Amino acid sequence: MAISESQLVTWSHQGSITQSSATYNTIKNVLAQPNSPYTGCDYKIFLQGSYGNDTNIYSESDVDIVIQLETAFYHNVEDLSHDQKAVFASVYPDATYGYFDFKKDVMSHLTKNYSNSVKDGKKAIQIEANGSRRKADLIVAIEYRNYSDSSFLSNSDNRYETGICFYSADNTKITNYPKQHSANCTTKHQSTNQWFKPKVRILKNMRGRMAEEGMIEASLAPSYYIEGLLYNVPNNKFGKSYDDTFVNCINWIVDVDRNNFVCANEQYYLLRENSSLTWRDAQCTEFLRVLCDFWKQW
Repeated sequence: MAISESQLVTWSHQGSITQSSATYNTIKNVLAQPNSPYTGCDYKIFLQGSYGNDTNIYSESDVDIVIQLETAFYHNVEDLSHDQKAVFASVYPDATYGYFDFKKDVMSHLTKNYSNSVKDGKKAIQIEANGSRRKADLIVAIEYRNYSDSSFLSNSDNRYETGICFYSADNTKITNYPKQHSANCTTKHQSTNQWFKPKVRILKNMRGRMAEEGMIEASLAPSYYIEGLLYNVPNNKFGKSYDDTFVNCINWIVDVDRNNFVCANEQYYLLRENSSLTWRDAQCTEFLRVLCDFWKQW
């Protein structure tokens, strides 16, 4: 028996944003205090993740924030010619204040303000909930410039894709493109007549119920990959009803060759092995199998 349209409508709704917005603004104000040890550096603060992309559901509480250093950047120039690399090096000497200096100063400033509520996690600095403030994960990042398939002829004549870069606790370098991800998800939402983001929220709620019932581990299908999975579905599969949208989207995903699926940022493939940025094909396949069983057994 399929899940009722009324249940799908309930699952499609966006979670509360009032507390999340207040949490973001509170932490942003602390980070931007003029007495911070990184005052004088150029940086920006922004939301990413479910709240930043309007795909949050009621069961989600964590607020994902990025503070990004802009007075220095990491880069990929491997595809530039030898002469272009030389020009690049002459224009951009090594920075004297970089990512690790910035993260140390941000951590120090947060600890000063939030004391024992702050701890350094695997990828993000975690700020525990307190009162009306929700738990927040803060990524300390630096600008990343990818000159792949581009050129560098001079300081005013060059092309690159801009992302963010940070290091995990095990010193793994991670690059990502949250601005592109957010912009592409918004474009997809508009191109599907506003069906895309509610459909993401439905799948995230279904994942939560399947995890509650012991059918999967919640970590099997991170929200970022669910967004990427649906991003690859043709726009004409969305619409009419949530029931039709679910059936049309999932049937298409199950039947198609998913090897060339891309992440919503369109900078990486979605399904690849041996990368910290991509979903494992076996995990995606298992998620889809259980999802179909869950739909049929409802």
